[in-house]
Amino acid sequence: MELLSQMWSLLGLLTILQNILPSQLLALLHSTWQSLQDSLTPYSYFDVPEFLGSSAVEPNDLYRHVHLYLHQSLICSAATSSAPPRLTLSLPCGSLAAPSLSISPNHSLEDSFAGQRLLWTHHADTLQDSLEERRTYSLRLPKRASAALLGPYLAHLSGAADHLERSSRPRRLFTNSPRGVTPSWFSVPFRHPATFATLALEPAMKVSILADLDAFADGREFYCRTGRAWKRGYLLHGPPGSGKSSLIAAMANHLHYDVYDLELTRVANNSDLRSLLIQTNNRSVIVIEDIDCSLDLTGDRRGTGKSTAARMRTVRRRRQPSLDNEGTDSEDDDVGGRGNDGRVTLSGLLNFIDGLWSCCGEERVIVFTTNYVEAFDPALLRPGRMDVHVRLGACGAHAMRELVERYVGLRDHEMVAVAEGFIRAGAEMTPAEVAEVLLRDREEPEEAVRSLVAELRARVVGGVGSEEEEEESGRAWSWEESPEKAGGKRRRAGWEKKVRFLRRLRSLTKSDAESRGV
Repeated sequence: MELLSQMWSLLGLLTILQNILPSQLLALLHSTWQSLQDSLTPYSYFDVPEFLGSSAVEPNDLYRHVHLYLHQSLICSAATSSAPPRLTLSLPCGSLAAPSLSISPNHSLEDSFAGQRLLWTHHADTLQDSLEERRTYSLRLPKRASAALLGPYLAHLSGAADHLERSSRPRRLFTNSPRGVTPSWFSVPFRHPATFATLALEPAMKVSILADLDAFADGREFYCRTGRAWKRGYLLHGPPGSGKSSLIAAMANHLHYDVYDLELTRVANNSDLRSLLIQTNNRSVIVIEDIDCSLDLTGDRRGTGKSTAARMRTVRRRRQPSLDNEGTDSEDDDVGGRGNDGRVTLSGLLNFIDGLWSCCGEERVIVFTTNYVEAFDPALLRPGRMDVHVRLGACGAHAMRELVERYVGLRDHEMVAVAEGFIRAGAEMTPAEVAEVLLRDREEPEEAVRSLVAELRARVVGGVGSEEEEEESGRAWSWEESPEKAGGKRRRAGWEKKVRFLRRLRSLTKSDAESRGV
């Protein structure tokens, strides 16, 4: 009892001294006491305030990283029953996500790194004569290891927070404004369900695309070391229904990027194109679909001979003249686009994807799609602009089997093997066509597969396509072989295809009879 009375006396004395002594002296005494504690404690302390400076205007990115990192740590600790005794739950208005966890004020959470135990404490102090709070995270490290531990630990924390932010943030699908208004973007939530697990692609192609995307996303150090803009160009080409748009959605979902769907017909000139580029966010996929229908891609290369002229004739046959170009002489225009401010040109597009303006941002994937890759100017196709060429053509045997299993739940069925035989014999159907046939009878799996077999048989008997025809006509030409040479080979080998087709039809009939036990 006597000890308790002495404590009350001491507290009363401290209260009196606090009211009598000047504030400067009190601050000096507090600082001296803190210094004495710091010299005796075996720990070092580091504060991470929510805002930089005393004005509380500029946010501290490190505070945000710590908050995200501890949020993930709390989720993991909650699963192992080692969470702190008091947590704060929050859910923004209208959010569809799960409630987020954070450390309650003046509570702590332990962490470990490189064999050392660390402690995070959340402080929230209310300012005098104000309802405003100043929030701070305090990190406690062992003093003997703090110098060697702090840098690697903060790098680990920022990397983990960056990955969490990328994978959990809501993503948007953007499109550009129409002509006649200030160039800008409008957006809606991006919730496309396509993933690489749901795509009907050949396994080798799927693996190679995933490896390339992962290497790009993790390539910050590589691109800085080599002095390259952190971007990657993809060209997806193939017939309608081959899955180009689905592949783009799967790429965006895999990388957790926003998607910018750039409609070139809405862009008035090259200046507007540059303005749209600098408004895009980092970590985004910029998509220009059916570019051969939106822009003259033949370039200003009149001296290159017949190949350029042939490409120009091909484009003119496939595209009707636009109203904007009526009354102009296309031969007298600067097709390359230098000096023409009335429309988007090939030169402006090249600057967009590979010029000085392409470095206004980082971690961007630029995707072009087309049905006619042979109409492109080689300047647009070279590495550095379109780094990866992906041909999506007719549905292969493996992709067809995946679609059948996904749509109707059949995998090891005799009719599936028959369908594979027709595909190997030259029957061509795009993934969209296969999916539509299966969708019509999805309630009766066997009937759906029979309908698919009947469709494939009709295409073989009707001579719609062949395996060599796909290989010769659909193949993306390499840098060593021009489209004109490939076309010459196709014309010379026309009579050979008929012979091969009859041989395959005979072998198919024989294999079908053997599978039925005849």
